[in-house]
Amino acid sequence: MILAIALVATGVWWVTSNSSQFSSAVSGAPDQSAQAASNTAPTDTGVPVSTPAESDAQSPTHAPASEVPTTAPPTLAPTNPATGRVDTLDGLVPDYVLPPIENGMVPVLTKVPTEQKVVFLTIDDGAIKRDSDLALLEKNGIKASLFLAHNFIAGSSDFYRKYTAAGHLIEDHTMTHNLDFIHLSYEQQKAEICGMADFEEQQFGRRPVFFRPPGGPYTMAIRKAVAECGMKAIVDWETKANAGGMDYQVGAGLRPGDIVLMHFRPEFPRDLAAFLKAQKAAGLKVVLLEDYLATP
Repeated sequence: MILAIALVATGVWWVTSNSSQFSSAVSGAPDQSAQAASNTAPTDTGVPVSTPAESDAQSPTHAPASEVPTTAPPTLAPTNPATGRVDTLDGLVPDYVLPPIENGMVPVLTKVPTEQKVVFLTIDDGAIKRDSDLALLEKNGIKASLFLAHNFIAGSSDFYRKYTAAGHLIEDHTMTHNLDFIHLSYEQQKAEICGMADFEEQQFGRRPVFFRPPGGPYTMAIRKAVAECGMKAIVDWETKANAGGMDYQVGAGLRPGDIVLMHFRPEFPRDLAAFLKAQKAAGLKVVLLEDYLATP
């Protein structure tokens, strides 16, 4: 009996002792399921995302900042506050102001009286329509004033919107390009001038400010009609690029302030090349006439 009691007591002591050690070992070790949960965090969609420590271990090595290609922000061309357009003057301050309308008649320009080294390109009519001509102007950084006649561009407004989108400006060259324009009645002249101004404003969103008579001749009556149609000047020329060469009414080369006449003709590339050669030889900068004269 005594021996049995001793064996039972010994068994109870052994069970109690090992149970205490086991509980102590369990309470001192981290819970594996909790540790696993600490390595992931749910997103709003319930998809696990890596912890920062895990990202550092798994993500590829990044190139140093100096080796990462960067793109510089685009440089915005300055805007002329007088015109609201992108400025072709490039910091140049004009030394000539367009005269006002006097006695109901617009002034006439055949050149701009200036000593500044500038030249102005004007292109007439619109009979030939080629994207390659616009591309040539853009390739050479040239902005021009386009004197267009309705009978040449009727039905082609979309084509010439490419020019206005590129920064060229469209001016008035009458409805029918009648080379006997000076002999029309005053009412007919005014209808030709105002009609084209109305058309250009409606099609291109800008009313022309300059007028060029077909062939160039003008009268006092035409100057009056131009003013009544809301324009600021008649623009003629003393120099033209023609048949692949340059024609000068005065002198033998381009002068500061020259207004150069060209046309949209099959020989446009040769005419433009002749103009650029003369412009570079004279050391002149091509400036948009409307910018230099600060017209809208």
